[in-house]
Amino acid sequence: MNDCLFFGYNKEPILIKNEPDKITKPIQFKFENENENENENENENGKQIKQISTSEFSTIFLFKNGKAIEYLNKKDPKQNPEKIQIEENIQKVSFGYFNEAILTKEGNVFAKGKDINPKNPKEFINISSLIEDTNDRIIKDVVSGNSSIYLLTSNQNAYGIGLNYSGQLGFDSETLYKTEKPILMMKNVSKIFLGSTSNHVFLLNLNQELFGCGDNISGQLGLGKSRKETKIQKLTKIQNIPKGKIIDIQCGVSFSIMLIENENENENPKRKLYSCGYSQFNGLGKNENENTYEFTEIKSSLFENNNILDFSVGNAHTLILTSKSKLIVFGYNSYGQLGTGDINSQPIPIQIELPKLRFNENISNYHVLCGNNKSFIYYSPLSFSNLEEDLIKLFERKEFCDISFKTENGEIIEAHKLILEYRLNQNQNQIEKLQEIISKKSIKESNQIFEMIYSNNSKINPKLYSEIKEIINSNEKIEETMKRIYLNENENEKDFIIERKEKQYKFPKLILIMRSELYRGMFLSVTEDTSNKVTDYSELSNKSFQIFEYWIYSNQIKNEIQITQEIIDEIKTGIDYFQLNQTNPNLIDLLINKFNNQNQNQN
Repeated sequence: MNDCLFFGYNKEPILIKNEPDKITKPIQFKFENENENENENENENGKQIKQISTSEFSTIFLFKNGKAIEYLNKKDPKQNPEKIQIEENIQKVSFGYFNEAILTKEGNVFAKGKDINPKNPKEFINISSLIEDTNDRIIKDVVSGNSSIYLLTSNQNAYGIGLNYSGQLGFDSETLYKTEKPILMMKNVSKIFLGSTSNHVFLLNLNQELFGCGDNISGQLGLGKSRKETKIQKLTKIQNIPKGKIIDIQCGVSFSIMLIENENENENPKRKLYSCGYSQFNGLGKNENENTYEFTEIKSSLFENNNILDFSVGNAHTLILTSKSKLIVFGYNSYGQLGTGDINSQPIPIQIELPKLRFNENISNYHVLCGNNKSFIYYSPLSFSNLEEDLIKLFERKEFCDISFKTENGEIIEAHKLILEYRLNQNQNQIEKLQEIISKKSIKESNQIFEMIYSNNSKINPKLYSEIKEIINSNEKIEETMKRIYLNENENEKDFIIERKEKQYKFPKLILIMRSELYRGMFLSVTEDTSNKVTDYSELSNKSFQIFEYWIYSNQIKNEIQITQEIIDEIKTGIDYFQLNQTNPNLIDLLINKFNNQNQNQN
């Protein structure tokens, strides 16, 4: 029952004591600092590995409780690993060759390195606070390159900080060799792709158009033979991209590998790998010895009827985890980082034996991570399956949250009604379709379906995802804002205060985001000045406000409330002011019907 496997270069730092410098087969990783980790006893309570990041001289293990342990290259290998000294809870860690960045759950990024903080290179500074636009300081992702760090904000803007000698920040290197403050590179960005040792970067915009800049001496940007300049100093659109949805791009020193998902409606989602760049160290997954200047498919019989769940790229080696529990590898192997049992490099994909994994669980709960010359396989299931339970507990409004689904064996799964309505386009027909799908699935498959709905992550089970993707509403900007609010450790920031007649009511921001265009716009552009704003609705009568409140949570009207024409008129005004998202039948129609029925009964 292995939570984490390691193989490759076991030096600088030493990760596993009493083992050779080169570990050529996967072995179980055990944490030496038992007092810090106590991993085996607390795995299910937050000490489970969430992410690993590694550079030439350091490796960080981030746990789901927001804490981290860092292994450093030390002269005395008997010293215990260090804990990251950041007071706030950690959401993500990212290493470059010369830098280190930490993203907190509050959306701040702390970083250190000689190119980030030259005066005190070992001291963390909050680089997100240095962004000139104060409305753009909430960070949703951070990625470190060789000598630069890239930030993706909640407003979908990409910033870069650090060295720019190869044009990796998208500016002329002669006029801007480096920057110690984040500079805006591009707006409307959905993802940033690069590698910990790369000096080239890719930005994917919201329209699935790909742009790149930086080092291109080996064709690693995939721009074609006509663009073989050493530097691409301006973000340039990458043409001739393979058809399909770009899932991920990872970069080595002088090559890039892209994962594309085929979205053919008549087939289950099929993922393929494409590579371009320098071929000498066998990093392209092909027998050819020439550089490849455009993204071309990595072909192998090992990928037939076998979908790619996860992959990772190091300096010049690649690990691929597939749906049939296969580990496929290729590339440079002088330190045993391919796990083949020797140090012979592999130019084309080969399969290696995968040790028995934890509880024989679905392979999608595992991830691969390549460092410069080292590799990890680790167990880290998504945690979004408990989102509905956490919301009920947080809001203490259980009567608004329940919706039941039956599996093929009659087991009952309770879900959060309002979030499902949001994710399923607020369409009752879609919820009925979901019920039909669930009724034919096991409890395990049903839980995976809900995990995919809440997290919008098809990696959990691509085959099941193909059955539900047509009924899911996906809006990454709103979704990330919802997650940011939900994960905020400050309880007060999760609620919005509505004040009426000297009494205050707390509404969960997540609920208001899904129900009201007015508040959705407010919270998507939230700043420190507006996050605690109080709204006065004293013009609503008590009954109208009760109707409004109950409807916000449940899409229903309380039976015991008597409806009057004055209440209907008040609610109409409230709906217009709130820009309330309604379903069919809508609130006004239901109020009018109830009003008419009450009058008929009285007559």
